[in-house]
Amino acid sequence: MNSLAGKVAVITGGSRGIGRGIAEAFLNEGANVVINGRSPEKGSATLAELNVAERAHFVAGDVKVREDVERIIDEALSRYGRVDILVNNAGGSGGFAPIHEMSEDAWQEANQWILNSCFWATRRALPDMLTRNWGRVINISSVEGAQANKKNVSHYITFKHAMNGFTKAAAFEYGDLGITVNAISPGAVETDLMMEAGPSAAASMGITYEAFKDTYAEESAIKRLNTVEEVAALALFLVSEPAGGMTGAIIPVDGGTSL
Repeated sequence: MNSLAGKVAVITGGSRGIGRGIAEAFLNEGANVVINGRSPEKGSATLAELNVAERAHFVAGDVKVREDVERIIDEALSRYGRVDILVNNAGGSGGFAPIHEMSEDAWQEANQWILNSCFWATRRALPDMLTRNWGRVINISSVEGAQANKKNVSHYITFKHAMNGFTKAAAFEYGDLGITVNAISPGAVETDLMMEAGPSAAASMGITYEAFKDTYAEESAIKRLNTVEEVAALALFLVSEPAGGMTGAIIPVDGGTSL
């Protein structure tokens, strides 16, 4: 269909997992896509696997660093001349512990990784979107941004809630200027990041990684984890013309967990 022909999308954390799935969905609809990640090796491998020649570009960088985030947007503008779509997908946390034992470093890292990276990228991309009075911003939040029923992840819960607040504030500011801002709140999806961080989060709770995953599945109405494809399908709709009337929404793809 090529419904995104001529559009340029930037996706943070796009070499694997949810970001990669969204990148593939956008590419299939004709968009040019700029993805980001910390590993140049993973980036090169991703571009080879996508196999779309000049329609995809990788920018290495750490979204916890403002200059790196801004460079992603700047390289997209330099390479393709515009940024129509921004997906703030990168985000995570480490140093899992009860609040009274959580380190300052763990708290601040989660803030940079989840909330500040989203702010920095959005702030950098908006001026170009405003030149055309058209833009789509999608923030990848979490089911944990709608609840608080897990121990030792207060930092992750807090900053995902904050991301949802930022989504609503940005939607209000730019809704009459042709720019929509929405958040997708996935349930548990077994991405590379979950496989890296999940075991330590589970250990801090005194359970195995398998039990950790089972907890998410059992909390849901569908009794399984969600998939990358399910999240990407919603992202594809939100950047479409028919979704122009949706903004400030926090939309769950969590199998009914947040019921």
